[in-house]
Amino acid sequence: MAANGAKCEQPQKRAGAKGKQNGKAIDSSVRERRQRDKEERLSLVVWRRPVTTIHYFLLETLIKLKEWTFQLWQRRGLVSLVLVLCSLFSFAYSTEGSHQQWVSYLEKRFLWCAYWVGLGILSSVGLGTGLHTFLLYLGPHIASVTLAAYECSSTDFPEPPYPDQIVCPQGGGLEGSISLFSIMSKVRLEACMWGAGTAIGELPPYFMARAARQSGADPEDEDYEEFEEMLEQAEGAQGLVTRAKLGVQHMVQKVGFFGILACASIPNPLFDLAGITCGHFMVPFWTFFGATLIGKAVIKMHIQKLFVIITFSKHIVEQMVSLIGAVPRVGPSLQKPFSQYLEAQRNKLHHAGGSAPADENWLSWVFEKVVLVMVCYFVSSIINSTAQSYAKRLQQQRHSEEKTK
Repeated sequence: MAANGAKCEQPQKRAGAKGKQNGKAIDSSVRERRQRDKEERLSLVVWRRPVTTIHYFLLETLIKLKEWTFQLWQRRGLVSLVLVLCSLFSFAYSTEGSHQQWVSYLEKRFLWCAYWVGLGILSSVGLGTGLHTFLLYLGPHIASVTLAAYECSSTDFPEPPYPDQIVCPQGGGLEGSISLFSIMSKVRLEACMWGAGTAIGELPPYFMARAARQSGADPEDEDYEEFEEMLEQAEGAQGLVTRAKLGVQHMVQKVGFFGILACASIPNPLFDLAGITCGHFMVPFWTFFGATLIGKAVIKMHIQKLFVIITFSKHIVEQMVSLIGAVPRVGPSLQKPFSQYLEAQRNKLHHAGGSAPADENWLSWVFEKVVLVMVCYFVSSIINSTAQSYAKRLQQQRHSEEKTK
């Protein structure tokens, strides 16, 4: 009997081993298919296949508009409330009366805050490559306020033209009366609004991962696919980037609120992974968003703001210009346009509407062209990623048809 039992166990073990081998073969074939599909999608870019890319971009845009319209119709009560509030504000805005000064004040503040929140969202929402709005907009704004504060010995710039243009007040201020904290206070609103925008931009990965976990459906986001593969291969992780991602995932998962706060409070290119981790492990929304908002709009924003203010303080800027002039051979020729640019900025601060000398134009021209190139690349990356999303739809449709055959 024992011999017969042993004989029966051997075929079962062999069958189990074959099943495992078949499972591994299926997994490897699926991975190879996904890799081929991904390479095919990544080849769909404007500069290689412009007609197909733009065609797919338009089709995917129409699909998204249809989905958003349906979602708005499902929330038509909230949409109606928003429309009623907008109608009331429009009526108050167009009606003459003593309330116009408050309406004008609220309009100005709202547009100013919405501008910086929008730039913050563009910086982190994951559209295309993301637009580095801190380097292009907020950083230069803080630097301009810092230089003007030291030159004018005051932060009480006349409004208008501030914030469109910075002009020194008529009386000026006492020499040396400007402190680090007064400049920080002057730019606190726009900096915090930009930080709040970056926190809002981190929500899509969280909601995507949470919805995928609740529904049990296959993820449609490549970052989420990579996250699941990383969890499966966590024990054999060797690369530095993979270990860093696993470190972020473990910190968020084990420490919770304070782990999210720590990841959000420092410049962290892997923070998207924190949002995916929180969504995957069903972390409550307000735990995730509250920690992200505090980290990005308060802690991280003050660190970045402090760095820019210190870097562009009067004595630091003068030292940098003198160091440029100390460079052998090319130093004096490089120092001259920077000195002229700073002098032109000082003159503009004391003369509202004054024209800058022509010598500063090449620096402004270079910065404008850098901004233009980055914005164009950002727009093209949005077109590419949207077209690739439509290509993924087609691939999924093709694979589902192959399974039903």
